[in-house]
Amino acid sequence: IKDYFVSFLQKKPQGEILESNVTIGHNWCQDAGIYEFTMGATGDKVKGRYSFVYVWEDEQWKISHHHSSVMPEALLGPAPKPDVKKVSTVVEEKAIVSA
Repeated sequence: IKDYFVSFLQKKPQGEILESNVTIGHNWCQDAGIYEFTMGATGDKVKGRYSFVYVWEDEQWKISHHHSSVMPEALLGPAPKPDVKKVSTVVEEKAIVSA
């Protein structure tokens, strides 16, 4: 884990939250969303999903859980656009068969 963070910080990341969804409970809260890092060392941009769970403990907020993962589009490329004509044809065919 240490090697991961040492390597990550050498890239001089600057983060920006693009989407945040916060849920607040009794002595806990969760923040899940999408952020983007710009690597100051290279200019590369990386979007990722994140989640944090915080708990109120010993008179302060503490991170009890964190997860982050690169958006799949960064690895797989953008999803193909659906062929609307093909989908419409399939729906029409099913409607005829079930009539």
